[in-house]
Amino acid sequence: MKIKLLGKLSLKKAVKTGEGQRKTEKERVEERREEVLARGRKFKYPLQYAKHKMVVNTIIVALVAVVALGLTGFLELYKFQDMGDIMYRISRILPLPVAEVDGEKVKFADYLMTARSSIAALEQQSGLEDNSEDKETMIEVYKRTALTQAEDLTYAVKLAKEEEIEVSNEEVAKAFDEHRKVGGAERSEESFLKVLATNFGLSKREYQRMLYLALLRAKVEQKIDTEALKTAEALERELSENGGDFQAAKEKFGERVELEGTSGLIDNKNVDGGRSGKAASLEEGAQSGKFVSSNGDGYYFVKLNKKTETQVDYVSLFVKFKEFDKRLEMIRESGGVKEYIKLKETQEE
Repeated sequence: MKIKLLGKLSLKKAVKTGEGQRKTEKERVEERREEVLARGRKFKYPLQYAKHKMVVNTIIVALVAVVALGLTGFLELYKFQDMGDIMYRISRILPLPVAEVDGEKVKFADYLMTARSSIAALEQQSGLEDNSEDKETMIEVYKRTALTQAEDLTYAVKLAKEEEIEVSNEEVAKAFDEHRKVGGAERSEESFLKVLATNFGLSKREYQRMLYLALLRAKVEQKIDTEALKTAEALERELSENGGDFQAAKEKFGERVELEGTSGLIDNKNVDGGRSGKAASLEEGAQSGKFVSSNGDGYYFVKLNKKTETQVDYVSLFVKFKEFDKRLEMIRESGGVKEYIKLKETQEE
């Protein structure tokens, strides 16, 4: 009995031992698996951390680069007043202001466009040596003139918004063609653009921008200057009553009008605000009614003295627009013009 009992115990022990060995083997497999996975995690998680850190560092570097470029660009434009091609292109892409007129921002690109064209003409035509004192002085004068002009035109843009005045693409195209034909020369567009690029450093788009702003200002001045219109209408009546005596009309109206003559024959396509063209359309001794100068600076009356097929001799009366300049002068005196760059003082100021 005892032997049998021991046999059964040994069998049970053997079974239990076998089960234990199988279980242990299973556990060993699991342990081995966990060990391999643990080793993998040592590479996986540090790599994820490295990637995250790399992304963060890249973003930081990019932001620093953007800030550095922005600061460099700011200094180049506003402190050192770089007028080179790169900064000019940047000013055309970004709406950067160079000044402010009655709350309206003056575009840096408009200022640079005018200044660069004037300086390009100076370099082409003056014959002055580079870095000469006279040339540097003239450049400063041109910069001052360009900034003032940009401020004036920006004020015109502001008033145009208020008065709901617009200039169409067709009007700009017409003005472009008229300018292309001035001076008695029938230039092709290609040759005209070459003249603009060579003498003024201007592209067609830039010149069209100049024409747009000039036409807009002319419309604004005509709209707001009711006093000039009254004077022109009164002058028109006076000329009708006195038989077209321009000298007598000038004496009667005094400083409100200007009298000017050609003192001889000039080209009928002369650049004179449209007077020579208007005179060419008249018969000798005849006079025109009032018309707005193509320069947009006032009303003209023209009387033709003599003409040939290509030339005219005329006398004119001019009623200048003054309201725009009056308003702008008041704004300047009240501190309504703020400039973000400091130009050197010149004798022209």
